[in-house]
Amino acid sequence: MTVLLIRLAAPLQSWGDSSRFVQRTTRREPTKSGIIGLIAAAQGRRRTDEIEDLVQLSYGVRTEQPGELLRDFQTAQRWQSPKRDGSVDSMPLSYRYYLSDAVFLVGLHADASLLEGIEDALRNPVFPLYLGRRSCPPDGILPIGRREGTLVEAMRKERTWHASAHVKRKERNRRVLLPFARDVVDENERGETVRDIPLSFDPERREYGWRTVVTGERIEVDNPDGTVEPTAHDGKAGGHDAFDLAKEF
Repeated sequence: MTVLLIRLAAPLQSWGDSSRFVQRTTRREPTKSGIIGLIAAAQGRRRTDEIEDLVQLSYGVRTEQPGELLRDFQTAQRWQSPKRDGSVDSMPLSYRYYLSDAVFLVGLHADASLLEGIEDALRNPVFPLYLGRRSCPPDGILPIGRREGTLVEAMRKERTWHASAHVKRKERNRRVLLPFARDVVDENERGETVRDIPLSFDPERREYGWRTVVTGERIEVDNPDGTVEPTAHDGKAGGHDAFDLAKEF
């Protein structure tokens, strides 16, 4: 089996999985449904096309740079002729949340032939690609390349820290620990259950199933710009945990 690594970076990203009415939230990391939609768009699939083969992908994501939570609000008005007094009926305010200046490393585990087609599509997409919403185009080429082994092995062997140069310079430690979330690989594993499996993207009958996400794992990577050697401290490399930056979310 093979793993395809994908770097997701952009000024804004938004990965909602439970938005309701006027509140459009985002998770702290890309959703599996969002990545499947991204791949489907790259391959030129229509919203009514089958996506069963993509649903079977084993999925994991490493947070390289958590970014900051950004809230925006929008107003809207019903399209109609103004009233006699010149007023119009306004819709409720809509609050939308984004991750600003975040970077993630996504891993997809599957047969090499399937991942080869996905990588080619991401490099030459049929439809424009967005990181969660249309207002969030990606920054740069997405695929990094394919690696042999399991998802966890590929993520641990990827020692490059894919954060921005500014964040690397700001972090003094030579090695850092990055949060890692993934699909369960053993039925006995416990994790967070989220409604994040797209069964259909058809606008007339959008359906999502449930999956279990294992969180709390950390992966150590190198920081060539660091100046301080890590020391044992509370189980953290150099006493630093990159996940601390995301706890404000």
